Amino acid sequence: MKKLIMHILMLLISLPAYSQVMLIPMDLAQTNHLKAYGLVYWALNQGIQAEWLLNYRGGSFMMDYHDRVATECRIRGISFEAISISKSEEILNYVRSEGVNMDAVRLEKAPKIAVYVQPGNAPWDDAVRLALEYAEVPYDVVWDEEVLSGKLKEYDWLHLHHEDFTGQYGKFYAAFATAPWYIQQVSLNESMAKKLGYRKVSEMKKEVALAIREYVSNGGFLFAMCSATDTYDIALSALNVDICEIMFDGDPCDHHANEKLDYTKTFAFENFKLILDPYIYEFSDIDTGPTMIHNPEADYFTLFEFSAKYDPVPTMLTQNHVNVIKGFLGQTTAFRESLIKDKVIILAKREGTDEVKYIYGNIGKGFFTWLGGHDPEDYQHAVGDPPTNLDLHRNSPGYRLILNNILFPAARKKEQKT
Repeated sequence: MKKLIMHILMLLISLPAYSQVMLIPMDLAQTNHLKAYGLVYWALNQGIQAEWLLNYRGGSFMMDYHDRVATECRIRGISFEAISISKSEEILNYVRSEGVNMDAVRLEKAPKIAVYVQPGNAPWDDAVRLALEYAEVPYDVVWDEEVLSGKLKEYDWLHLHHEDFTGQYGKFYAAFATAPWYIQQVSLNESMAKKLGYRKVSEMKKEVALAIREYVSNGGFLFAMCSATDTYDIALSALNVDICEIMFDGDPCDHHANEKLDYTKTFAFENFKLILDPYIYEFSDIDTGPTMIHNPEADYFTLFEFSAKYDPVPTMLTQNHVNVIKGFLGQTTAFRESLIKDKVIILAKREGTDEVKYIYGNIGKGFFTWLGGHDPEDYQHAVGDPPTNLDLHRNSPGYRLILNNILFPAARKKEQKT
């Protein structure tokens, strides 16, 4: 009887030790990868710091155990494991050991997020807004007026998506010049340019591009997808050149524009050539185009592997439970490797081709990451298509790449050895 009582007491004493740390696995054991990112963001907002275990079980997270966090996990359908402090220390010692390509990065504070989007655009026009809303991550919407007034300094993270910084309205003129949504888009941009004192929309967009460049240089993080990637660099390269034809800005473009581009101003690309014909649905030769459109089942890209201990930034950005991911199209689908600057880090590409899908680099004190394509779970998204239901894609590797970027600014800066 005495032995039984002692055994029960030992169990009662030891029980809390087995539930003082929470592990959120991000391998195939996770029931909802996308909402797991939102849970970590929520915990950071509650003042609970977390460890991002790079390359450990798909890039898992670990934090102190709290009943309210466990409750949130159950409500959101997220898998977690309650482990002892000794087990958590064992995991940390393992990922930090020299023999494995793993590491632990402390996440300290939830970044304040802004999405650049013109008024009236629905969330399903942008895969990142879909991801943010599904993962329950709060964000603010900003557009040209907010950017040019200096509001970006209030944010840690900025996203650009289905945007055209060249002033050519996405080069949709040939197919949609008479469509009500296109006419409304032109009117909205022209009204904003007039309000802010610009003669042309293209001139306003160039100033917006410069303001975003200043934001990044001062330490901001920029994540772009789809047409925002190449049109942003094109705008920076053509600050003193008219690249818009008469239907876009009221006068002809400079037909010698390609000879006057300044590639020193761009973030990622150089030596590209513009496609000035307004009836061709392409901005330049940066975009490789939809080469696999007739065989989407064979369209995959591969994530590169980096040293977690010496290159933690690209390692964070590529955390996933798989390293081969199905491709997806967009206005800008992939980037031509020969036109990418040497200082830019390639994170993923389609093997055996010059099609680069995912890149990263730094400008001044800040960082940028660009992902080609429009929607990771909608191969060929068209105007007017219904929104993607992310509850059907809760373990999407493609959407995980987006959400890796959202948590990156939360990482303790001294851990970033770029």
